[in-house]
Amino acid sequence: MDYSKPLDAALFPKGCERCSLTKFSMWMCVPIWHLIFGTVAALVVFGGGLGYTALDNRFGFGLWITLDLAIIALGAGAFFTGLLRYILNIEELKSVVNFTALLGFLCYTSAMVILVLDIGQPLRSWFGYWYPNSHSMLTEVIFCISCYCIVLTIEYVSLILDSDAFSGNKYIQHLAHNFHVYMPLFAGIGAFLSTFHQGSLGGMYGVLFGRPYLFREGFFVWPWTFFLYLLSAVSAGPMFSVIVITIMEKFTGRKFVSWKVKQLMGKIGGTMLVVYTIAKCLDSYVWIHDLLPRAGNTFDEMFFGFIYSEIWFWTEHITLIVAILFLVIPRIRRIPFFFYTGLLLTCYSVVLNRYLMTVQALGIPVLPFENWTYYWPNWSEWGAFAFIFGYSVLSLSLTYRYTPVFPEEPELNKK
Repeated sequence: MDYSKPLDAALFPKGCERCSLTKFSMWMCVPIWHLIFGTVAALVVFGGGLGYTALDNRFGFGLWITLDLAIIALGAGAFFTGLLRYILNIEELKSVVNFTALLGFLCYTSAMVILVLDIGQPLRSWFGYWYPNSHSMLTEVIFCISCYCIVLTIEYVSLILDSDAFSGNKYIQHLAHNFHVYMPLFAGIGAFLSTFHQGSLGGMYGVLFGRPYLFREGFFVWPWTFFLYLLSAVSAGPMFSVIVITIMEKFTGRKFVSWKVKQLMGKIGGTMLVVYTIAKCLDSYVWIHDLLPRAGNTFDEMFFGFIYSEIWFWTEHITLIVAILFLVIPRIRRIPFFFYTGLLLTCYSVVLNRYLMTVQALGIPVLPFENWTYYWPNWSEWGAFAFIFGYSVLSLSLTYRYTPVFPEEPELNKK
């Protein structure tokens, strides 16, 4: 026995080094602790109901929905990268397509976990499928997200079947080969499903005519928030994938993706970001100068104090413009500091947008006798965030250790 190698070294991807089992076990204590805390919070909510949270009749949407919408947007790198790789045949993206599928799987399954908590009565979660409201955009979201989770699960299973643990099983190897053969089909289905549910999450807000911060007029059969949410997702998704890859490289001390591929992802995301930012600025201009006055409201009435300050509205727009400067201009994008700053600013702006569209919109009084309402999540709601963090880090660590997530890793780390 070679005592210089970890005990589970036989399960590692070929040509890849991993840390010792002891060090890995110590690292796993971090996500496990978050999982325990999150599980306790979930049990409290399941046992006592939503009364144990800071949610009420006024704030039915809070941290959970903000987090849900944010991770769905950030997980859009899965369908967009898959579309570019398998449908448009951009060969350079083969080194990241496995990882984006993994990240998308974690983001979407995390979103489903949050929804189970947020619906308040998980035992009735099947009502949305059996008694669908055909007039609600959320019905489409329910079915599209559920189906897309199945697609991502298939892509994740194919990655597991590629691991060396199954290298001696001909049946599994044949099954894995067939998964790869039909992967363009799965990528196409995933792109179709994700396009509609990403957009409908925004369209859901746009049809709320009683909420002046949210309501938008239609473009074809959808309010134009449908397209804003879709564009923001395809902008931030590839960038979030690069951020997570880079964090993993820093923690492990290994290279997973070449700088050239990262630059390509940043260029693609930056190009989509330009389209999104133009659409976003046009939306804000029309909202301020047309929609609000016609509804009898003013721009200043949409903000109050510091928590609901217009600072956050302008911050969302300014960060997008700065990110464009960092990512679209080639000479600036090639500088690592500006490149990664541009990625972070884009993701921050999209997350801030989901917060403003959820919490800010509900805090604004819509009747003459109402006052501004404040909301702050309590520990049980933060517990859901801890659970998602622990689940994602745990799954990501195990998958990275035992499966060939990064096909170019051996070549990039040759000594």
